[in-house]
Amino acid sequence: MLALGTTAPDFRLPDTNGKIVSLGDFAGAPAVLVMFICNHCPYVKHIRGELAKIGRDCKAKGIGIVAINSNDAANYSDDSPEKMRQEAKSAGYSFPYLFDETQSVAKSYRAACTPDLFLFDRNLKLVYRGQLDGSRPGNGVPVTGNDLRAALDAVLAGKPVSEKQTPSVGCNIKWKPGNPPGY
Repeated sequence: MLALGTTAPDFRLPDTNGKIVSLGDFAGAPAVLVMFICNHCPYVKHIRGELAKIGRDCKAKGIGIVAINSNDAANYSDDSPEKMRQEAKSAGYSFPYLFDETQSVAKSYRAACTPDLFLFDRNLKLVYRGQLDGSRPGNGVPVTGNDLRAALDAVLAGKPVSEKQTPSVGCNIKWKPGNPPGY
């Protein structure tokens, strides 16, 4: 896992409309949330409504937010940029949904699964990396986003984020053949 306190790795990736989005686009934000998601993962599908709500909440509070799909679209066609465009619209995502075709950004963040969430403070230092909440497909726990929301609230209040963090659980990132993460 990326260590707490690590500076956010830079990125420059196309969104679902081909516009290039970079980490620098969020300069001056009180926090930046980078989420590794995809279209076909049942864990992401389970929380997509809450991700859309968090996106709207973040935007209203000036928090930078971006989602990145790093899956191998050649072998997982449901994760193609065209399908990403459809998913962003269907899910109501108000944040940029970027495609990491080379998978280099996922590697720089040490992203392992979808969803994998990384919250950085205004100085772009990692303060949270973990689960959205305790809900999983089929476990009966409501999707609330409470773990991530607590971290967001702490950052906005200028308070430290608890170091007690539960790693995300989901589908492994679908690495291209011959392109394993090699952390």
